[in-house]
Amino acid sequence: MLQVARLSPKLLGEAADLVADFLRGQQNDDGGFKDRAGVSDLYYTVFGIEGLIALRADIPHAKIAAYLRPFGDGESLDFVHLGCLARCWANLPAILRDEAPRLGIAARIERHRSQDGGYAPSQSNHPKMKEFHGTLYGCFLAAASYQDLNLDRPRPLDMLDCIQRLRAADGGYSNQEDVPVGLTPATAAAATLLRHLGQPIDPEVGRWLLNCCRPDGGFLALPEAPIPDLLSTATALHALAGMQVDLSAIQEPCLDYIDTLWTNLGSFHGNWTDDMLDTEYTYYGLLALGHLSL
Repeated sequence: MLQVARLSPKLLGEAADLVADFLRGQQNDDGGFKDRAGVSDLYYTVFGIEGLIALRADIPHAKIAAYLRPFGDGESLDFVHLGCLARCWANLPAILRDEAPRLGIAARIERHRSQDGGYAPSQSNHPKMKEFHGTLYGCFLAAASYQDLNLDRPRPLDMLDCIQRLRAADGGYSNQEDVPVGLTPATAAAATLLRHLGQPIDPEVGRWLLNCCRPDGGFLALPEAPIPDLLSTATALHALAGMQVDLSAIQEPCLDYIDTLWTNLGSFHGNWTDDMLDTEYTYYGLLALGHLSL
């Protein structure tokens, strides 16, 4: 994803400096990047760091490391923020990255392993019990975290049962079993995970994703959603590109759609009704533009 986001300046041109300035302005004095309330948050810090990397901008690595150290191995963190902690450390230079408590973070991630072989963002209240059902979001985060920690994931193919169980009746994927309609981000995650695991992907998955693209550009979060959004657009483009699906027919409409979300403050809105600006959607804008620049 980051390799593709690095291509975004080809389309941004001089506006790339605006984006870099916006991202720098989202960093707090403690080294973390702001959430939508202005408070430093590991989740938004991931997107802040990777946005700056994509733009080849200067990054205050030491300041970020100072923000990460107090989290230790993530004892106080939920599953999503554990993954973010791993990702933040992975984006730092080796001399700082070696400080990361990799084994401790991995052990905490593994506690979220579900009985169906996947990973569940929640944990059972009983310390010796596992959640039965994993989610695609959980599987995606766990796979990414092990990569970021440079560790082998235990029993990687066990995840396949969880992924296939989450296939929706309409051919997409969801985060719940036995649902009639898939979700674009979940379907994109499933396609990306299957590719990562070296498994064949049903061509219907690519067709399902393409059907969520509006004729005038932008992907819907689900087929009946009223408006497209940037998260769905970026993740769908990433999954389709990974499946080597030809994007030429939707390239210009999607560029037009992304242009409607751009602001001269150097960021992107998440959708037409979203008035807030943050590092997350700024990064998704870069990812989408990277794919559309090819």
